[in-house]
Amino acid sequence: MLATSPTYTITWEKLPDDFVLPDDPVDNIYQPALAAALTESLRLAGKLPEKSLTPTNYGICATINGKISIKAPDWAYIPQITVNLEEVVRSYTPRLQGDIPALVLEFLSDTGGGEYSIKQTYPPGKLFFYQQILQVPNYGIFEPDTGTLELYRLDENQRYHLESPNEQGRFWIPEMQLFLGAEQGTRENLTGYWLRWWDQQGNLLLWATELLDQERQLLDQERQRAEKLIAQLRAAGIEPDT
Repeated sequence: MLATSPTYTITWEKLPDDFVLPDDPVDNIYQPALAAALTESLRLAGKLPEKSLTPTNYGICATINGKISIKAPDWAYIPQITVNLEEVVRSYTPRLQGDIPALVLEFLSDTGGGEYSIKQTYPPGKLFFYQQILQVPNYGIFEPDTGTLELYRLDENQRYHLESPNEQGRFWIPEMQLFLGAEQGTRENLTGYWLRWWDQQGNLLLWATELLDQERQLLDQERQRAEKLIAQLRAAGIEPDT
């Protein structure tokens, strides 16, 4: 598949099997945990279709003027792939193998700055690649240390503009029918700011540990109600059959 602009030609080609992918380490232990938390709550809430992908530090490819360009966002949501999962184990080429990512997220690090790059020459900058090459409708840049989330939305001119959050500090992602925002919390012995999902009614999509705590609270409430009922029966001279 082919797309052109005044300065570059884009093709969507499968990555050669012998192509050496970048093997850059993640910046810190917090970043994989952030990404895993985003996917986990979607999965537990039934918000991940069977053919969707939520890759982490995983190459998303396009060929620009005959040169393969790869960016590995910290987290992305791809609504649907159209090939077998085995074909996208190493990398993913939008349009050729499925949908364009609906959302791409980058987590700022101590060496931040590249997330805002609009460099057009090879290799292109991240912002330019997501905006002009892939045309990802939503691009988020998250600062874990402060909990600041910037959400950029692609407009009709194929340019990103900075969105304003709602009163709760959350951003609506129409392609996912969910809100995205930051909230303090503790997970995997890490305390800080986490990116969280809320549904249209404002209900938080929970992590597994939170669901377990919720179930324990419900069981505890049921136990307390049962103990109260038994006490009332005994006070009335009735010995319950327990």
